[in-house]
Amino acid sequence: MLEFDWDEENLNHIAKHHVTAAEAEYALDNPTLDIEYQVVNGEERYVEAGATAQGRVLEIVTTFRGLKTRVVTAYDADLHVIQEYHQTR
Repeated sequence: MLEFDWDEENLNHIAKHHVTAAEAEYALDNPTLDIEYQVVNGEERYVEAGATAQGRVLEIVTTFRGLKTRVVTAYDADLHVIQEYHQTR
């Protein structure tokens, strides 16, 4: 079980994409599809696709802050990613 780093900044950011912390956490606590590794301003980021309890497939960008997982952003996956996610599950 992952431990998450939430604050007003990342909660407000994902809310702009109509994603809740609970949805992002659920998706990351279950099998995910690795999409991309990035380094942004020296920070390692991981892009993954995961499904919410309702079956909504999200793309979620995370980084690590100490031992905690920080969600940088989360949004609805595009059709290609949704199809790839379901093919691998």
